[in-house]
Amino acid sequence: MSRSALVLAAAGLVAAGCPAPGLYLALGCGLAAVGVGWVGYRRRAAPGLARLAAAAAVTLGATAVLLGAVRVAMALAAIGHLDRMLGN
Repeated sequence: MSRSALVLAAAGLVAAGCPAPGLYLALGCGLAAVGVGWVGYRRRAAPGLARLAAAAAVTLGATAVLLGAVRVAMALAAIGHLDRMLGN
């Protein structure tokens, strides 16, 4: 569980730096990493290292979501600026 969450979080962080669909992949993979990591962290019977890895995945996934959201906001701001610049 924690390994898959870490893979999703890493994929989200890598996707945040990629062009075009990367921002949406960052949002999706980040949210999935947060969800899977949270489930992995809540398992009381899991060993400590697995719970720690799941908590790290939650943190990295949240970072990927924030980076993706910043990219979406920048894209929307650029579209708005171009719209005002063209006078439509």
